[in-house]
Amino acid sequence: MLNKIHPLQNRWGLWYLKADRQKNWEECLRLVTVFESVEDFWALYNNIQSASGLNYGSDYYLFKEGIKPMWEDEINVKGGRWLVVVDKQKRSQLLDRYWLELVLAMIGEQFEDYGDHICGAVLNVRQKGDKVSLWTRDSMNDKVNTRIGEILKTKLDIPDTEPIRYEVHKDYSSRTGSMVKPRIVLPQKER
Repeated sequence: MLNKIHPLQNRWGLWYLKADRQKNWEECLRLVTVFESVEDFWALYNNIQSASGLNYGSDYYLFKEGIKPMWEDEINVKGGRWLVVVDKQKRSQLLDRYWLELVLAMIGEQFEDYGDHICGAVLNVRQKGDKVSLWTRDSMNDKVNTRIGEILKTKLDIPDTEPIRYEVHKDYSSRTGSMVKPRIVLPQKER
């Protein structure tokens, strides 16, 4: 019997970060592995800690090979992210599902013809509230980013009562508080 391999369109790198105040951010970031097939993905996914099982202060980053999971990377520097904040009261029901659905949609090229605009996905596990985000390469392309956001909301089954926001990476370097002004919010309010 032959074991057929199902290649993905892109190679993907899974990175892990465990915060350590004694080290700088980059020293805490580790590339776990790179995978290129459906089978390799499931072998990895089934043998790592679930999103909800990570300690506070930990992150997963899943990016196309060759793109570092940081704003300063040349592919990310002009980009932004769709941000989904997970309600602390719904964490046990939503966090694992949101992360898995986002990852499957991304590596399975489920964002119509916009896969080339996508860089990767991030999971931030925080005591004040977890975040799942999808990073894109061109923050000024509102048409493409809006469509990616619409697909993301559908894939994660996020109701319209819960908005998601698109934030520009460069706005973080000049922010004064913990939030930045979103470039796009879905659902869009009636004008």
